[in-house]
Amino acid sequence: MSTIYDKYETVIGLEVHAQLMTKSKAYSSDRNEYGSTPNTNVSVVTLGHPGTLPKYNKQGINFAVKMGLACESTITKEMIFARKNYFYPDLPKGYQITQDETPICTGGFIQIKDENGNARQIELTRIHLEEDAGKSIHDLDPFNSLIDLNRAGVPLIEIVSEPQIKSSQEAYDYVSEVRKLVRYLDICDGNMEEGSLRCDANVSVMLKGAKVFGNRTEVKNMNSMRNVQKAIDFEVKRQIDLLEQGEIIKMETRSFNAANGSTISMRSKEAANDYRFFPEPDLQPLQVTAEYVEKIKEVMPPLPNQLFKKYTEELNLSEYDALVLTENKEEALYFEAVIKNTSNYKSASNWVTVNIKSYLNEKAIEIDEFEVEPKKIGELIQLIDDNKISNSVASQKVFPLLIETPSKSPLSIAEANNWIQNSDEGAIEELINKALSKFPEKVEEYKSGKKGLLGLFMGEVMKLSQGKADPKLTNQKLREILDK
Repeated sequence: MSTIYDKYETVIGLEVHAQLMTKSKAYSSDRNEYGSTPNTNVSVVTLGHPGTLPKYNKQGINFAVKMGLACESTITKEMIFARKNYFYPDLPKGYQITQDETPICTGGFIQIKDENGNARQIELTRIHLEEDAGKSIHDLDPFNSLIDLNRAGVPLIEIVSEPQIKSSQEAYDYVSEVRKLVRYLDICDGNMEEGSLRCDANVSVMLKGAKVFGNRTEVKNMNSMRNVQKAIDFEVKRQIDLLEQGEIIKMETRSFNAANGSTISMRSKEAANDYRFFPEPDLQPLQVTAEYVEKIKEVMPPLPNQLFKKYTEELNLSEYDALVLTENKEEALYFEAVIKNTSNYKSASNWVTVNIKSYLNEKAIEIDEFEVEPKKIGELIQLIDDNKISNSVASQKVFPLLIETPSKSPLSIAEANNWIQNSDEGAIEELINKALSKFPEKVEEYKSGKKGLLGLFMGEVMKLSQGKADPKLTNQKLREILDK
């Protein structure tokens, strides 16, 4: 059943701010460190004292170029920085050093999946470098706002999308992909709850088929991907309700209230473009050479979309397996190391995403704390494929001991505990004949059609072999003998 909301389509553009994991701030040697005592990571530069001069943080520039390359953006060869002037209660200089007319990266895209699971590219307008402002704290003192300047001057990249996102789900997926990318690149930890990755959403609605976008509002104060989704859903409904009542959407900045899932007006955006940008006179124009970009390309890690394509097209894994494997960079790299030691890619995927993942979750640790080398997992898979041990023995017996004694090989563990299974056809036939001789009447019932009795015979053979008979070979030989 259609509703008034079905008459409209949503237009969303996102601005994602990612704090860069440099050791020092964007334009000073002050520490860039989360969680320090308030106002300790500051100096005369952060405090905006007269006569202080900014200086480029080369690592921040490297990180911005990395992100641009990952998004297939164009890297700007020569750029100038700018001062963005408006009232900052938490940036003592009174302006923010940013990039205006010459962002370090232009164009490019972030790839997501549409509602049908097909790849969809959200184009980027730009990626630019700037510095963060300090933090205003309003809930510790009933009479005053407190200022922590530790964050002032921390380097950021702002990733600005074109207004091509059509739903809150696509926005969620987009932010998720950005977070995955910055983590793969090791340029930002992506922790939205700590504010190191923040998202502003520009939201508007228009009648389906319309050529002109509606007035947009900018929603801020979202500290999780789920809140981005909730804020957009609320804002879309609010705007459509207003339009249906004959009202006009005001261009404004709104804040998201996570407690009740609503947005609240903060300030008008009528003068949104009047930031009074001036060229930054204290920083020389920055040149990025082709050689410089090539050096950064050489140290780029494999990226999630590249790995996803490799796993589905070259290794013939399912899309689900590929998605799980690429969700976390460290786990993807662990899997990459495992498959250097086995060509059974499906089994390797299962070991990483099921057995190892379960252990990590149980111990509440990350895979870089997992002591078993990927090579040993490859060897364990090979033992199974060579029919030397069964999959159940591998997972229930060898794997736990491998975790306890990671210096040992899977083969030495299996041999020391007498778990190597018997694949000798003659010996297995002898065990089968012995087992069947115990149940002559059951054999006759099987031959009369009660095929379910096969499990009884299998169990007896395994008992006689003390669990060491090769299950696959045993099953095959048992059928051959019974069907004679």
